[in-house]
Amino acid sequence: MYRTHTCGALNAKNIGQTVTLSGWVQKIRDLGAVIFIDLRDRYGITQLSFNEENKAILEEARKLGREFVIQAKGKVVERSSKNNKIPTGDIEILVDELRVLNQAKTPPFTIEDQTDGGEELRMKYRYLDIRRNPVKNNLIFRSKVSQLVRNYLAGEGFIDVETPYLIKSTPEGARDFVVPSRMHPGHFYALPQSPQTFKQLLMVGGIDKYMQIVKCFRDEDLRADRQPEFTQIDCEMSFIEQEDILNTFEGLTKHLLKEIHGLELADFPRISYEEAMRRYGNDKPDIRFGMVFGDLTQAAQGKGFKVFDQQEAILGIAVPGAAGYTRKQIDKITDWVKRPQIGAKGLVYVKYNGDGSFKSSVDKFYNHDDLVQWAEITGAKPGDLILVLSGDLTPTRTQLSALRMEMAEQLGLRKPNEFAPVWVVDFPLLEWDEESRRFHAMHHPFTAPKPEDAHLLDTKPGKVRANAYDLVLNGNEIGGGSIRIHDKAMQAKMLGLLGFSDAEAKKQFGFLMDAFEYGAPPHGGLAFGLDRLVAILGGQEIIRDFIAFPKNNAGRDVMIEAPDTISPEQLEELHLRITE
Repeated sequence: MYRTHTCGALNAKNIGQTVTLSGWVQKIRDLGAVIFIDLRDRYGITQLSFNEENKAILEEARKLGREFVIQAKGKVVERSSKNNKIPTGDIEILVDELRVLNQAKTPPFTIEDQTDGGEELRMKYRYLDIRRNPVKNNLIFRSKVSQLVRNYLAGEGFIDVETPYLIKSTPEGARDFVVPSRMHPGHFYALPQSPQTFKQLLMVGGIDKYMQIVKCFRDEDLRADRQPEFTQIDCEMSFIEQEDILNTFEGLTKHLLKEIHGLELADFPRISYEEAMRRYGNDKPDIRFGMVFGDLTQAAQGKGFKVFDQQEAILGIAVPGAAGYTRKQIDKITDWVKRPQIGAKGLVYVKYNGDGSFKSSVDKFYNHDDLVQWAEITGAKPGDLILVLSGDLTPTRTQLSALRMEMAEQLGLRKPNEFAPVWVVDFPLLEWDEESRRFHAMHHPFTAPKPEDAHLLDTKPGKVRANAYDLVLNGNEIGGGSIRIHDKAMQAKMLGLLGFSDAEAKKQFGFLMDAFEYGAPPHGGLAFGLDRLVAILGGQEIIRDFIAFPKNNAGRDVMIEAPDTISPEQLEELHLRITE
């Protein structure tokens, strides 16, 4: 028996018992006549004590190093210098038997909550990083969330079905990861970006409530919140309408927030895509704070300020309590919005002072009454700072949205222990791409149009709204889905709008359209991004921290050194040739 207890289990009730513990050496304190060792496992830390009463064991302890794997047997005794920061802090083990299970090299960084290792170094030695409490606890938290999701959906009648990982490549969406076939020269599998068509086929098969926690793959540029492989909570339902989907997964989200944080949330607000863009400048708004956009275009033009008079849009936000910002602080904000990542040409500010007066960077052109109107439009109160950007509508919205989030960060308004979900609905079905001169699906080619807009597909396809919805939490899209097309003729029309010829549609999606001829039920679904959901529920936004073995920003696994080359023999077997 390697252990009778874990390193987090013992307390004063165990005093006098003889126990056996196993784990890693966290710290060694050699005081000469006595040695104390902190022994760590997944469950906690227990102090081991060695003294001169057993000199042989004391000398053995002196040979140990950090991260040695050991087994220690001894009696639980009361600790003279107690540690109230750990559950085992009232006791220690007076060791009379010691066994080294494995020696260890000195680790390249300290395995403590606050480590001296940089991110890239810790990713290279991720197995060591996992021993640290912050990483270990994130993985335990992820497991808890996954289990809560499975239990909730099972209780709602969902069936867990696995779908294939080796599928065919499709031209829509992000780039596929492709896998060459040895047995079929010149042919390739693709790794799934989602199990979309398979879950629809399960609906045709009569599995009316499907779920799967599944790996998905996209070969696209990475960010802190994006990985080439990621995990979805993937769900589909039959004989439902949009309201059924929203109620089901709002229920799941409320359940998670209650079980994890003890929060009882009211019904989630719903806003249209158009309203989200108009009020917040993006389709995943953080509604934990205000700073809603005010459209100043009409109020600010025609006053002699040519910069504004020449612009399509003039938009502003009221930053609460920031009227006291110094000129240096405002200049710093101006420099921030002029960075290439944001792209604004400049910034106009208005201080709405506590006494009701105004001080702005455009006092030459706008009088007190003008600025009162600006305050009314932006919702500014005395003591607030109005920040204004102008330009073409879409980029100005994007720039002001980024500024809104930056100001919220500076003011501490994005509190990780506050949760503000919102449904965004009524997305456009299609978006026009000037470069390719054709429409692209805003979600995917299988999204159904709103029934009341379907007649516009033949005449004004760009005006058609999708029967689609996203769930946004604290400014992050955590899930999205749609009601699907279940009629072959409608699916063919949709693919035609996306530029597929009949032959291309048959080659890519013939299997799905054929299935629709055998009695496809009305159906729809939703997928949560598990990595992002777990991170936000854990009070963070960087998903890498909640993945056991993540890739870096270049898409590489620096621990196993992947991707890597393969041998000429493997290339030949796969009928591939690398050209310089």
